[in-house]
Amino acid sequence: MTVLVLCHFVLAACAVPLVRRLGRRAFVVLALPPAATTVWAFTQWGTTADGGTVTSSWDWIATYDVTVALRLDALAELMVLLAAGVGMLVLLYCASYFTDGSPQLAPFAGNLLAFAGAMLALVLADDLITLYVFWELTTVFSYLLIGHTSERKKNRRSALQALTVTTLGGLAMLVGFLILGEAAGTYRISAIVADPPEATLAVSVAVVLVLCGALSKSAIWPFSLWLPNAMAAPTPVSAYLHAAAMVKAGVYLVARLAPAFADVPVWRPVVLVLGGATMLLGGWRALRLHDLKLVLAYGTVSQLGFLTVLAGAGNRNAALAAVAMILAHALFKAALFLVTGIVDHATGTRDLRALSGLGRTMPYLCAVGVLAAASMAAVPPLLGFAAKEAALEALLHGDTADRWELAVVVLGSVLTVAYTLRFVWGAFARKRGVADTPAHRVGAALLAPPAVLAVAGLVLGPGVGWTDRLFAAYADVFPAPAHPYHLALWHGFGTALLLSAVTWAGGAALFAARGTVTKVSRRVAWPTADNVFGHLLLGLERVALQVTGFVQRGSLSGYLAITMSVMLAGQLAVLVTDRPWEGAVAPRVWDVPLQGAVAFLTCAAALSCLTVSRRMKAVVLAGLTGYGAALLFVVQGAPDLALTQFCVETVSMIVFVLVLRRLPVRFEESIGTWRRALRIPVALGAAATVGVAVWAAGAARVAEPAGAAMVEEVAHHGLKDVVATILVDLRAWDTMGESAVLAAAAIGVTSLIYLHRRGEASMNREELRGETAWTLSGRRLTGLPQGDDTAPERSWLAAGSTLAPEHRSVVFEVVGRLLFHPILVLSLYLLFCAENMPGGGFVAGLVAGLALITRYLAGGRFELAEAAPLQPGLFTGLGLFVSTAVALGGLAEGTVLHAWTYHGHLPVFGDYHLSTSVLFDFGVYLLVLGVVLDIVRALGAKVDRQIERAAGALAPATDPGTGEPNR
Repeated sequence: MTVLVLCHFVLAACAVPLVRRLGRRAFVVLALPPAATTVWAFTQWGTTADGGTVTSSWDWIATYDVTVALRLDALAELMVLLAAGVGMLVLLYCASYFTDGSPQLAPFAGNLLAFAGAMLALVLADDLITLYVFWELTTVFSYLLIGHTSERKKNRRSALQALTVTTLGGLAMLVGFLILGEAAGTYRISAIVADPPEATLAVSVAVVLVLCGALSKSAIWPFSLWLPNAMAAPTPVSAYLHAAAMVKAGVYLVARLAPAFADVPVWRPVVLVLGGATMLLGGWRALRLHDLKLVLAYGTVSQLGFLTVLAGAGNRNAALAAVAMILAHALFKAALFLVTGIVDHATGTRDLRALSGLGRTMPYLCAVGVLAAASMAAVPPLLGFAAKEAALEALLHGDTADRWELAVVVLGSVLTVAYTLRFVWGAFARKRGVADTPAHRVGAALLAPPAVLAVAGLVLGPGVGWTDRLFAAYADVFPAPAHPYHLALWHGFGTALLLSAVTWAGGAALFAARGTVTKVSRRVAWPTADNVFGHLLLGLERVALQVTGFVQRGSLSGYLAITMSVMLAGQLAVLVTDRPWEGAVAPRVWDVPLQGAVAFLTCAAALSCLTVSRRMKAVVLAGLTGYGAALLFVVQGAPDLALTQFCVETVSMIVFVLVLRRLPVRFEESIGTWRRALRIPVALGAAATVGVAVWAAGAARVAEPAGAAMVEEVAHHGLKDVVATILVDLRAWDTMGESAVLAAAAIGVTSLIYLHRRGEASMNREELRGETAWTLSGRRLTGLPQGDDTAPERSWLAAGSTLAPEHRSVVFEVVGRLLFHPILVLSLYLLFCAENMPGGGFVAGLVAGLALITRYLAGGRFELAEAAPLQPGLFTGLGLFVSTAVALGGLAEGTVLHAWTYHGHLPVFGDYHLSTSVLFDFGVYLLVLGVVLDIVRALGAKVDRQIERAAGALAPATDPGTGEPNR
């Protein structure tokens, strides 16, 4: 099974080269996976008809017990035959329907085959999460197929409407799946159906949510608006997605879960009421439309309501009728859509008022259309009649609700007969006063697929007993009734046959009075669902604008206050509800009094931030709070965390200072007394709530801390630094993810800073050369003219002479020159000693970045370019590459991030060992160094240039008149 599903997606990925080479004939090749699946399904008929199953599964996320489980039983057998068999015929139909020059043919072909694969996996899925994944894949591929002709506004709007409705239903269904899985203790569908959870309130809510997804997928009212609009898609899409496949997914899910949840109190009212209403509304709407595809579309909506009623009725005979009707509907409705496509292809119109005389012009097409339509109208001896008789008989002998539903079904069947006659008359009859419609001849290859479907409905009418064993294998899951029904074409004269005769007569009468019916229908018509959907979207946009205008006022402090208020409300709700402090043992206030003193000073610095009006003071006070946290780590005995915190705070403060050069000295936002009185309590309340939550979490611990096990595990490998080992070995996946996020954040920030308007998109070439090409050549700058023998002024820094005299500090230059290399050596020491001493790639990268920041602060942006002539992106990319390569290198041992250690001996240094964790940490080192360098260049050199431009002080590297360097 898994191989068959994968073949669909693999060949779909090859659709572009196939169509490019074979043209429309590529559809024949693409039909091979559905054809193979159809053959395989027929070989499993005997197994499933006897009540057996065929299963296949493989672990997807083993840690969370998520598996891709596939299961073929009687119900899945039917759906596989429909999804694969009809899919094969539709693909063959496409080979004649389209031309080699049809626009976007290759993507269409790939999407159609991929949809078939997703639908196949959906009906085979035996896991709720797996089913949801493929459920949403069918939604995505249907969106692409409906919007195939994307240059048309109608197609784009219809595709978006289908995506919106079915996706919202799918999200609700996912929540229901999660509740059901947790309530049942398993996500296996077969296990849930065999042993359903108790019908509690949570289960009832879950059932309603699941039904939202199923009903939206099958276009049941009030979600039925998207299906008629989806007729903007090409006819093969309508024949497959909207007759035989996608819209059947919701009915399939109802049929799959009905044995387990039909007795839940909310199930039958929702299914029966909405299904019956959909049957009547869809059938009534079909009587006043003139587009053949829209007649069939609303007829499909009506029939889907009928199928939902049968599938969700919750008794054995109705379930048997449901699966028989699913088969009949797929055969006749797919055939009718394909016939409509041929009519449109041959005449260029689908307007039944303009069509006339096609019955004589195209007799074979007429015969196929009439045959399929007769099955839709439940005329004997076709399969539609046998299935409709089973449905009437099941509802006739049901309870009171079933008898009420029987009246709805009879009335809906009258409408079905009426719009069936309207379709046949509109497509093929010769109309008075309308000239015969000219039509070109169609080939046998185009007519064969609908003919096969129509003939199958004819053959399976008398031969419906062949399917009885398979369908009964599914229906027998329900409690056995006193008189089990068996599928057969003829059950003698009875009430069911009489009701069928009533529907034929009533439908014929409605068709005969079609003029009056159309006028009445238009006069009492409700607002179309499409208009309602449009007004809802417009209203939602207006509400969104109002909410956005109220909340997004351009105040950063206001945004922070809102965020903290929401967090405060959520945490308070949890604390009040759970009361975690009851029975908890209060942790110690502090281990040593020094901790309390440091904490008090840190809180004082934080509160002082509320009173300052200068930005620089606020930055310094905020930095003091970070240094205070680092001191707490020192006192507590966490040197790794303290060292990292000190470095982060130092880099952060420098970045803040660099940014403050472009901001006013004081805060521009004027805060009134009442706003300050509101914000301060919010801040203090949020801080207190977080503190209480942390205290409650610490006091509620009942298990032994994992620290001792970590220490033992690290010591087992001959290491001492537990923190560094956790980061680069035991939890290296987390470090890889954080590294990628850090790189992405840095790239995003610097990209925003370097963003120019279109007229300022390129940097001045002289500036770029001046920043990136500063190199020393024997105490001479390459920017100097080679013919000048005058040596530049002696400087402690390579590019110190580029600074204006008032911006230079000899002391700072000397200190920067003396400290640069020792700081780099220190960073390497922190990198390589991390296994047994405080350090690591992250803090080492920050220290190396501080060395470069020192050079920049002492000598300016040209000095930074001299100290780091390579681009920051090289360090960032190389760091990610090294870490990823080390991680994937473990696959040689069978496990990603598998650690190994190499021991060796050097003549001078003695014994040494090199482990993959060190190499992994080296990648982190390079990445952090690249990020720091990128930020300093963006917020330092870039801001310098902006300041120089604003002051009109930007000058070339050399004086054009004398050739001497500008100082």
